[in-house]
Amino acid sequence: MARLAYTSILVALVATCAATQAQQQGGGSAAQIMSSIPANSVTITHWYKQSVYDPNHSKIGEIMDVLVDRDGKATALIVGVGGFLGMGEKDVAVPFNAVQVTNKNNNKWYLVMNATKDGLKNAKRFKYDRNAMTWIPEEAPATTGSPASPAPRSSNK
Repeated sequence: MARLAYTSILVALVATCAATQAQQQGGGSAAQIMSSIPANSVTITHWYKQSVYDPNHSKIGEIMDVLVDRDGKATALIVGVGGFLGMGEKDVAVPFNAVQVTNKNNNKWYLVMNATKDGLKNAKRFKYDRNAMTWIPEEAPATTGSPASPAPRSSNK
């Protein structure tokens, strides 16, 4: 009988230690820490809230958001176009590779897109759904409830 009690206590102790260790590790492998920044990396601030110009150097909009896929790759940009002082502005989506980076005036970051302001104004409008934490077509109804959690990043590389 004493052996059964000791065995039960030992099993409970091992299970508790294993559960504590799993919680400390976040239930998975430890995060990788980088000792250097990957070559050719740039910060998101090179795009976010930056002006976009047409090939004739006329401002056509401003980057309002940068969209990434589940693997962290930039896929689209939300460009705010039109309006005055934020009033009447329209948000449209463009592929990430539609905006080209160039340098201007002593290597200042300069974003150029082969589009016109009128072309962007005629594009489909999107709105940000704060509950779903995503951009949706303007005509789509907003979601209700708590924000959706993002799907896990794919691990097949």
